[in-house]
Amino acid sequence: MNTTCPRSKAISSGMTLLELTVIILVILSLIGILMVGVSAWKRGADRSANILNIRNVQQSVRAHANVTGLDIGDPCPSSDIVGPGKYLETAVAPNASISYTYANQVPAFGSLFLQASYSNAEAEAAYAPEAGATDDW
Repeated sequence: MNTTCPRSKAISSGMTLLELTVIILVILSLIGILMVGVSAWKRGADRSANILNIRNVQQSVRAHANVTGLDIGDPCPSSDIVGPGKYLETAVAPNASISYTYANQVPAFGSLFLQASYSNAEAEAAYAPEAGATDDW
C-alpha cells in the first residue's frame, strides 16, 4: 500500500519574495546606470550644438562680409545673417542655460559675432568651447 501523498512530488514553480526583491533591485540599478549615461550624452549633445551654432554664425558672417565687401569693424546687423532666406534660418540655444547675443559689426579674426552667455559657472564649463578653440574663426 502506498502511503505517500501525491502532492509531495509536485514541484512548486513560483518565486520567493527574496528572489523577486533581488530581481527588482537589479533592474532599478540598471535603470540608474542608464540615466547617468543618458544625462552625460545629453550634456555632450548640447555642448556640440552650442559650438556648432557659434561656428555656423561665424562662418556666415565671414561669408557675408566676403560677398558684400565688408571689412572688419563695418556694420553688420544680425538680420543680414540669421532669418528666413538668409545664411542661417535660426540659431537657437540648445538649452535654457545658454543665451545668445549678436554683435553689430564684422568681428576681427579670433573675435566672435555670436556671444554665448551661460547661466552659471557649471553651465559654462559644460557647454562653452575650449579656450583658444575659436582663435582662427
